[in-house]
Amino acid sequence: MNSSVLAGVLDNGVLWWGLAACGVAQLSKLLIELVVHRRWNPRVLVETGGMPSSHSALLTGTTAALGWVQGFGEPLFGLAAVLCFVVLYDASGVRRAAGLTAARVNAMASAPESQPQTPTKPLKENLGHTRLEVLIGALIGPLVALPGLVLAGSPLHLAQGLGWLTPIG
Repeated sequence: MNSSVLAGVLDNGVLWWGLAACGVAQLSKLLIELVVHRRWNPRVLVETGGMPSSHSALLTGTTAALGWVQGFGEPLFGLAAVLCFVVLYDASGVRRAAGLTAARVNAMASAPESQPQTPTKPLKENLGHTRLEVLIGALIGPLVALPGLVLAGSPLHLAQGLGWLTPIG
């Protein structure tokens, strides 16, 4: 990989703070699992669904950061906002409906039948999110991305500020 490409990726604060918002949302799932359900379940770090929506945090964080950097009146921000709305709607609509359908299919598969069935692995049910899970994720995104972008900048600027890298150019 070309060093200027790597520097460009590391200097993309919009990308990294959007990903950080997603990471905060995923880590909060582990904390919620510990506090609410009183169990250690690191699988929630890589599973879809649940509180809060990390997809929502990723998209709203990235969209807010993009608006901050490029300008909220720019067409690119408009495109990001529209895609954000589609993902948020999909998470609480289509994906949630697919999860509810999977739950019903699983219930039908476990119902006693007169004919023997070959055992099948149950379908994943926790696919989407409730509206509250989407809302909380959507709030986490900008609450993580904007202060991070404004106060710390990109990972490249942060590393340079901490003296880990010498400024390029």
